[in-house]
Amino acid sequence: MDVTRLPEVNRDRPVGLLAGSGRFPIVFAEAARRQGIAVCGVGVGGMASDELAQVCHTYDTAPLARFGRAMRLFHRAGVDHVVMAGKIEKTVLIRPFMMWRLLPDWRTLHMWYRYATRDKKDDTLLLAVIREFERDGLTFHSALDYCPELLVKHGFLTRRKPNPSQWKDIFFGWELAKELGRLDIGQSVMVRETAVLAIEAIEGTDNCIRRAGDLCRRGGFVVVKVAKPQQDMRFDVPTIGIQTIQTMRECGAKVLAIESDKTILLDREQVIQTANQLGIAIVALNSQEMELKATA
Repeated sequence: MDVTRLPEVNRDRPVGLLAGSGRFPIVFAEAARRQGIAVCGVGVGGMASDELAQVCHTYDTAPLARFGRAMRLFHRAGVDHVVMAGKIEKTVLIRPFMMWRLLPDWRTLHMWYRYATRDKKDDTLLLAVIREFERDGLTFHSALDYCPELLVKHGFLTRRKPNPSQWKDIFFGWELAKELGRLDIGQSVMVRETAVLAIEAIEGTDNCIRRAGDLCRRGGFVVVKVAKPQQDMRFDVPTIGIQTIQTMRECGAKVLAIESDKTILLDREQVIQTANQLGIAIVALNSQEMELKATA
């Protein structure tokens, strides 16, 4: 589907929220509620926060592999457009006896064997979910259609700025992270003195930072997190929050470089205040500008 041709969202109707883990689903629901939009949430069982029940107009849960239940809950609430927010733990797909653990319903099985047999990359799986829901008349939109203010703007976010050596690591890591995104492997790279310490894959950004910290005991490394060149803004948009900063502190990372206008920043004031207190630099960079510098 060409996401640039999606119909405009109808703000007079409730919006469905398919929620994974983390703060993003909660922040989205709060932002929509401030606009007078009813949010009908369906949380992925075992992943979504119980706090969603307090901020959604209606809220229920569905197991990861029970898409049929999620669809019925949305239809019952009068929902015809849905947003996806929060992290889905993909490691469940490589655990022993995966099918027995998940007990998928027939809609999930149809999605899996019709749309997701090519590979298990994030884009493949999430687009498969979207296609299956569309078969039931449920159209997905970007959560950022409702809360565009969450996208970080270009510039320095903290008092501390990267030093010349760290800028070199940022430029070096940026190109690598973009290539990882193009291949749909991950979105983050950890770098110290132009040595790659860790690259993000199925484990997610926080665990990737921890791995880099284990390998670089002296700390001081740079975290580069970017959007994919083919980023679909309906899902898997790079997101940072207070947990990112706390993980960086624990592991000795000193610089976070992110992509402006393509990265979600949750709890902005708290993130910036904490980073300033810890001496961590955060900078949001324009992708086109970075590409020009790389070819200069």
